[in-house]
Amino acid sequence: MGVRAVAAVDLGATSGRVVIGRIGVDSLELELVSRFPNGPVEREDGLHWDFDALYDHIVDGLAEAVRREPAIESIGIDSWAVDYGLLRDGELLAEPFHYRDARTERGVAEVHEVVPFAEMYARNGLQFLPFNTLYQYRVDELLADADTALLIPDLIAYLLTGASVAERTNASTTGLLGVRSGEWDAELADRLSIRTAALPALVDPGSVIGMLRPELAAQIGKDLPVIAVGSHDTASAVVAVPLSSPNAAYISCGTWGLVGVELTEPVLTDAARGANFTHELGVDGRYRFLHNVTGLWLLSETIRAWEEDDGATIDLPGLLDAASAVTGDIALFDANDVSLSAPGDMSTRIAAVLRANSSPVPDSRAAFTRTIVESIAAAFTTAVQTAADLSGREIDSIHLVGGGSLNRLLCQATADRSGLPVLAGPVEATALGNVLVQARALGAAPATLEELRALVARTHAPIRYAPR
Repeated sequence: MGVRAVAAVDLGATSGRVVIGRIGVDSLELELVSRFPNGPVEREDGLHWDFDALYDHIVDGLAEAVRREPAIESIGIDSWAVDYGLLRDGELLAEPFHYRDARTERGVAEVHEVVPFAEMYARNGLQFLPFNTLYQYRVDELLADADTALLIPDLIAYLLTGASVAERTNASTTGLLGVRSGEWDAELADRLSIRTAALPALVDPGSVIGMLRPELAAQIGKDLPVIAVGSHDTASAVVAVPLSSPNAAYISCGTWGLVGVELTEPVLTDAARGANFTHELGVDGRYRFLHNVTGLWLLSETIRAWEEDDGATIDLPGLLDAASAVTGDIALFDANDVSLSAPGDMSTRIAAVLRANSSPVPDSRAAFTRTIVESIAAAFTTAVQTAADLSGREIDSIHLVGGGSLNRLLCQATADRSGLPVLAGPVEATALGNVLVQARALGAAPATLEELRALVARTHAPIRYAPR
């Protein structure tokens, strides 16, 4: 069997890209075709995504991918979770809102007045995050006018193919999917006055959503199917975590750190609810039993502010090397402190959190960076230990994938604080998982998750950080 090729659209909260994936019996390679910025834009009515620009970048990237690799056989799309677009008669009613928009606070209050969180957790198994889709739907006045609500990857697939579906792993982040049934919880939606008619039919990763619409096939240069992947980026990332044992934990680390274990049965206990652990669906019906920890967002926002102050770009590898050399006591803060969730002026807010806990504020940028990274590592360690306690697993290693796996200081700090080996990589876990699920649907990759992960381990050997 020769090498086969697919195109993966991988959208994060700060940037997106289109990649070509090439897969063979013992080969798995990615070629970056295009990378483009993505982020919140302030409009009169709040924080949105610049969706038109995003969509244009995607179509241009797919056309370039086909130009470079005419053998591409399919397209798969993954993105961040929870956000959506509303359609009426096939037209977008408004620019999709950004999950950090303040309107969600009202949604939380209204939803919990109708359905207490304890009951909600028993139904959907989701950790409390103030931006989960059901809180957004509750306060979105346009939902009443919409005939279809589509999460971001499903919305893009619809624009490409004309077929409206809800891919199940991402649908599980809405709060409207039954944790045991994996089907829409119509009763919950009805109680919250969320129109179930707008929720499309559910499909599993590996399903063909549809063929490109003729005008797009002409623009992209080939008539291709769009295949559902683990369209929540973390679902795709976890496919490509080369788990060394069933007792390995994983951290998918970028803007957020998603910390957890993979389970085949949910843990719907009071303790799990109290610890705010979630049950997002993974590929092949697995549960991603995990907790959201604020990740490299804290560092990137801090550096962004410093760069604005300096009027110059900061050398991140140099800054991290300097941070590694810092000696003495390292001040720590709670990486999940709610005051650190909004954009802007991050170093000032971190300093305020440190002062509020009578901790010293580091006086150099290197020491401040060290405090941020060690605080993220401490939060990761706590979440790994909690995952172990709640699931009854004896954790023996931590796999850290995504952009955070390039941060040697973070990997070593996580190993040191947890006392467990950290296996770092692949960096591109999300795109690899997207590619693998497409390839498997095409008959070009092994059938089981374990075999897919073995292929990742053979082709992208992780870097091991032993605890010191």
